[in-house]
Amino acid sequence: MLLIGNGRVITRDDALPYLADGAVALDGERVGEVGPLDAMKAKYPDAEFVDARGGVIMPGLINAHTHIYSGLARGLGIEGNDPTNFLEVLEGTWWNIDRHLTLDGTRASAYATVLDCIRDGVTTIFDHHASFGEIPGSLFAIRDVCRELGMRACLCYEVSDRDGEEKCVEAIRENADFAKWAREQDDDMIRAMFGGHALFTLSDRTFARMVEANNGMTGFHIHVAEGMNDVYDSLRNYGCRPVNRLLNHGILGEKTILGHCIHINPAEMEILRETGTMVVNNPESNMGNAVGCSPVLQMMERGILVGMGTDAYTHDMLESLKVFLLIQRHNACLPNVGWCEDMQMLFRNNASIGARYFRKPLGVLKPGAAADVVVMDYKPFTPFSEENIDGHMLFGMTGKNCRTTIINGKVLYRDREFVGIDEDAINAWTLEQSKKLWGALNRRSY
Repeated sequence: MLLIGNGRVITRDDALPYLADGAVALDGERVGEVGPLDAMKAKYPDAEFVDARGGVIMPGLINAHTHIYSGLARGLGIEGNDPTNFLEVLEGTWWNIDRHLTLDGTRASAYATVLDCIRDGVTTIFDHHASFGEIPGSLFAIRDVCRELGMRACLCYEVSDRDGEEKCVEAIRENADFAKWAREQDDDMIRAMFGGHALFTLSDRTFARMVEANNGMTGFHIHVAEGMNDVYDSLRNYGCRPVNRLLNHGILGEKTILGHCIHINPAEMEILRETGTMVVNNPESNMGNAVGCSPVLQMMERGILVGMGTDAYTHDMLESLKVFLLIQRHNACLPNVGWCEDMQMLFRNNASIGARYFRKPLGVLKPGAAADVVVMDYKPFTPFSEENIDGHMLFGMTGKNCRTTIINGKVLYRDREFVGIDEDAINAWTLEQSKKLWGALNRRSY
């Protein structure tokens, strides 16, 4: 048993939201109890004590949409790549990278991403992968890295017609094979979805193949109306808007995640609400790609479950928390909107998204919940209480405040050092893989 104490406890549980001097007892893979430090120490004298050193003890964070395949892009410059619109960003950068990713490149990307997530207090990821250089086995390679490092993950592969029939068929098969494996294993650490890129790179024939191969095993994870090209393509070639097209193909539903949904209209929002489809907003990525501001406030007002992701622009969920509020207020020209939605997305809705795939409750510290706990190195110089927790989160903390990360009851990162993980060896191997990738992209050695 583990006992994490000597800090302020934020539970995200309405029954006991905050303890000024509390502790969390972990009984294997679940939270056993939350209570005052002295009482918990007396009750569990033999538990291994994890000292929060006066910091903040809170549930692990959830990233509801990210891309492991971009893990080796940090610092990369691709010669001749100077995009002026979203499609050029995809073609010149991301599709270019994934066309050169081998299985080793995928593994290296997974190592880089998962280690960063652990450092930033992220304990669950919903990943959307693409490696058209080598597709078969790619989700299983990511699974192996997640298992080795201890990350909780829901994985899928990005089906697309953009690289031809053979690659499309391989991508569909990879999704189906992995979904079958996940269903048979029923492992609460690794789940599966069925991925698709975006509607403008998916034909009706491919959608039909995806639905047939999935055969109701799991939900879909797809980008929708991220750029206006998605909307134009649906209207021009299929005579309807993107969400209507997904509805016609049986893609929508309570286990499906739509990424972005920037350029959708009120009628499409009503379809999402009626079908119970989830949406994930990625504010920094949307700003960086200059594709617009998602109408999150309107979607949430209609009762759509909207969560928060990063699209791999960062792995720091608290950074995204900050940026969401800025883009929504800037877009609305109002300095008093978005606060409640911001907090609900990251701390409530992401947990609700997780509940549709994982058995144990995520994003909360209460008896029976997943033993996913992080300690933030944060010592406030202004009053701190349950009344202003979110203000301290927004304006005081970042992911880099994380000093300790525990996932599924296992201490993976303690006092800013990885436990049982040879970070230096992993980084050295990952660096060699990144050099190979960069060399292939620029046709020179690094």
